[in-house]
Amino acid sequence: MTERLYYDDAYLTEFDAVVTECAPCEGGFQVRLDRSAFYPTSGGQPYDTGTLNEANVLDVNVDEDGDVWHLTDAPLTVGEAVHGRIDWPRRFDHMQQHAADHMIASALWRLLGGVTIGLHISGDVSTIDVAMPEGVTRIGPEDIRRVEADVNARVQRDVPVRCWFPDPDELKALPLRKPPTVSEHVRIVAIGEDEMVACGGTHPATAGQLGLVKILGVAPARGKMRVSFVAGMRALRDYQAMYDCAHEAAALLSTATDNLAAHVAAMQEALKAANLELNRLRRENALRELEAMVETAPRMPGGAAVIAHMLTGDANLVRDAASHLIKRPGVVALLGADAGEGRAVFVFARSADVDLHMGRLLSDAARPLGGKGGGRPDFAQGGGPVEILYDAERRIKES
Repeated sequence: MTERLYYDDAYLTEFDAVVTECAPCEGGFQVRLDRSAFYPTSGGQPYDTGTLNEANVLDVNVDEDGDVWHLTDAPLTVGEAVHGRIDWPRRFDHMQQHAADHMIASALWRLLGGVTIGLHISGDVSTIDVAMPEGVTRIGPEDIRRVEADVNARVQRDVPVRCWFPDPDELKALPLRKPPTVSEHVRIVAIGEDEMVACGGTHPATAGQLGLVKILGVAPARGKMRVSFVAGMRALRDYQAMYDCAHEAAALLSTATDNLAAHVAAMQEALKAANLELNRLRRENALRELEAMVETAPRMPGGAAVIAHMLTGDANLVRDAASHLIKRPGVVALLGADAGEGRAVFVFARSADVDLHMGRLLSDAARPLGGKGGGRPDFAQGGGPVEILYDAERRIKES
């Protein structure tokens, strides 16, 4: 079993060891050492990177026997003495995220009764999945602020972080937040006086080294509540990005950041009113245009005018225009509106005195062209390539 040096000192960045095994594998070479400070992927925390002599460490894993395996880009000789160097910025970032996970989980448990069941630290955002009372999968802004305030108050007080392997008797007496998932070599992490749980990860010596913890979002995930967060330099970078974004937006709108939300809300209301007016004008213009087309449109043998036309608007306008046209006698309306990428939405309708099944017409025209549609004898709707409209017009002329 590999001696794991990070258990005793998470700040150890260089160490000496002996190669006990090296074998080629996909992507490089699998190297086992007698001792290692490299953290292997486990418990939701990613592996460390760094070097062993001149070989780069690309991945680290641990097997069932407790041996740590290092994926390197160059071979090492069995029995060779090697000097390992840990990528410290990556290690410390993971230490900050993992400690933040504990502190958020503790606050959720103490304040809201949530039980954390999983951690994932990615390259930018970390997440924890939480089983909440009564199956709740989302909490509101007030509860999020309560959790954040609780965590950051402990960060500011710089509460101590202690990691150790208690003996079985001590372990039984410890007030753990949740039972350990292993029965042997149980390692405990305690943060302050109100967070204590089994964990094999790396953590800072004090909570103050987290700097800042920010919850980015809460959303349902697989029946649980997923909390996204950042800590340390990640939190600083997030704040910087939000600061820049807010100030750039405020400058574009010629307002102060304090007034940004109100300014955007006012713009949304103005845009809503403008869109309503635009839609009204589009409707009026479309109806005028279609009314004029009735007089010159080609006719069916029975005298009904056939209007085949693409409108500038949406499906609501198409339905409204078709309904308006067929109020008068002797009209067949084949109308569409652009839906993007060469496709359209269609409404085929006819006046009550016209003997033509619109649902069947639309279906017959749409099917060969990969579209869909159908409906009643007097009114049908569908969608697909723009050519459907003109194929339906052709079918009427040839009938």
